[in-house]
Amino acid sequence: MNAPRKAPAFELLEITGPAGKLECLRLDSALDSVRGIALIAHPNPTEGGTFTNKVVHTLAKTLSRLGYIAYCPNLRGVGNSEGEHSRGKDEPDDMAAVLAYARSAHPDAAKLVLAGFSFGTYVQSQLRTRLADDEVEGMILVGPAVSRYSDYPTVPADTLVIHGEEDEVISLAAVLDWARPQQLPIIVVPGVGHFFHGRLMQLGEIVDRQWRLRG
Repeated sequence: MNAPRKAPAFELLEITGPAGKLECLRLDSALDSVRGIALIAHPNPTEGGTFTNKVVHTLAKTLSRLGYIAYCPNLRGVGNSEGEHSRGKDEPDDMAAVLAYARSAHPDAAKLVLAGFSFGTYVQSQLRTRLADDEVEGMILVGPAVSRYSDYPTVPADTLVIHGEEDEVISLAAVLDWARPQQLPIIVVPGVGHFFHGRLMQLGEIVDRQWRLRG
């Protein structure tokens, strides 16, 4: 893989979504070449979650260094994005619109990563069920909000799931209960709460290391 160039800056875009305008941050690949597209979904907006969230930015910067163009939208009703928050019912449609835009803008970026934090993992897991296996290189779910949604989907066996041992929002026990029937491995970070305060660098290192193992 090519060596990283100067770190790119986030660019603010407006994308047409099914409920109106979606504001979106884009971070270009930090490499000379582009490996693919990464879509990153933010945490629960009713609790302050937006595309400025530090976990979202950590995922975007890490994936940028791995060669992805990262798209981080504010979903409907968040920030300056139009529409109304629907607790995850319609937000996958917003993310699908961002994906269509990204594919049109980068037709040669064949690979796709779906990443999300907390509420964003619910959105991305639903979007994943709409896509063919050969469309998606993989998923990254951080602090999956499995106990908040009775219809939280199962996910592919190669999904990277990272959870804090001391998560005060979504218990580790709930995540293990969700993962157990799927025989889905979970990376547990000791001593970490839901928002990875003071451990964002470690989160980025985990994602970087696990993704490089995929080749």
